[in-house]
Amino acid sequence: MNPRTLILCGALLLALGVSAGAFGAHGLRRIISPESLETWRTAAHYQMLHGLGLLLIAALWSHASPTLAAWAGGLMLAGVIVFSGSLYALVLTGTRILGAITPIGGLLMIIAWVLLAWAAWSGR
Repeated sequence: MNPRTLILCGALLLALGVSAGAFGAHGLRRIISPESLETWRTAAHYQMLHGLGLLLIAALWSHASPTLAAWAGGLMLAGVIVFSGSLYALVLTGTRILGAITPIGGLLMIIAWVLLAWAAWSGR
């Protein structure tokens, strides 16, 4: 990953996160349970936060170790895809086993934040 890719992915995650939030609030609210709607909201919330995280990594790029920042960005993006993606799929399909992979996405996001801290610590 490089800063340009991080900005592109972050902006797209944010746009899709707003769309997912609106779809949940207006399209799903009447057809799914309150618990499922809360799961959907959690997915959209974490997607939004980590879309901003990708923009943050891009903004801090010149002050950090580029190799570690690139890893942080890649892991953060993968984490969002696994975490939010599995929750969206769980709500839309009702396939409960998808919830078993959600924590893997959360762990990837945690590792990404730790790597960003390490990138700043060992940066320029």
